[in-house]
Amino acid sequence: MARNQPVASDDESDQVPEKGASLNFKVSAEFKKQFKGFAVVQGISMTDLLKEGFALSKKERQK
Repeated sequence: MARNQPVASDDESDQVPEKGASLNFKVSAEFKKQFKGFAVVQGISMTDLLKEGFALSKKERQK
């Protein structure tokens, strides 16, 4: 059985992995289908895709 381990970014590498908290929000059924499909094709979880997208957006907006 595989263990889920959070992917650490540069500023999180020294933190203890935690179980995680829920993040609940509504999206359209079509968005969810596309988001999940893209994550599957990339071979990553929807959570990791969300975290990666947030990191990219944060980096772009802080210029």
